[in-house]
Amino acid sequence: MTKYSQIFIAPSKYVQGCGVINQIGQHISLLGDRVLVVGGKSGLAATRNGRTQSLAAKGIFQVEENFRGEVCDAEIERLAAVAKQNACNVIMASGGGKAIDAVKAVAAELKLPAVIVPTSAATDAPCSALSVIYKENGEFDRLWILPKNPDLVLVDTEIICQAPVRLLVAGMGDALATWFEADACYKSGALNISGGRITASALALARLCYDI
Repeated sequence: MTKYSQIFIAPSKYVQGCGVINQIGQHISLLGDRVLVVGGKSGLAATRNGRTQSLAAKGIFQVEENFRGEVCDAEIERLAAVAKQNACNVIMASGGGKAIDAVKAVAAELKLPAVIVPTSAATDAPCSALSVIYKENGEFDRLWILPKNPDLVLVDTEIICQAPVRLLVAGMGDALATWFEADACYKSGALNISGGRITASALALARLCYDI
């Protein structure tokens, strides 16, 4: 009988609260001093004021780059090139699920820290060690299992509350389903993306998502 280890995977640091975007500089300063910030127009705008002031206070350089809408190989390569051109040593997402998946992929490609600042609570993309890759025409291509989870996930609840209501509702549905998915995986002995069995801690967190 094959024996499997239990493996718990999660972001290195998770920060949540009202106005915590104003603290992002102190957290990023532990990771690097030159940040590529990727997001759509509204995603970048949502974090710009607090982010700019906080990074400047810590002497951290930043460059913004608009995400072009699809998590494809060409976009990942383009963003990686922008990071190299600006000598960035941290890659940050400011936006929704696709921008987040793109940033995680770029960070993995360049072997740099990934910082995730979601502007909605619609999906579990911010915390996962996974990027969904599409073709340039929008067709699904593959799942990229990443070497690690993001180094920092910072959730400003004031920003999240300003997102469209339908995105919050979608996130609530996703959180409710997590318990039933995790319970089924635990009972069946299924393996997680790291090749280990689910831990009691992960199961407890899944239940907490449902109860809250």
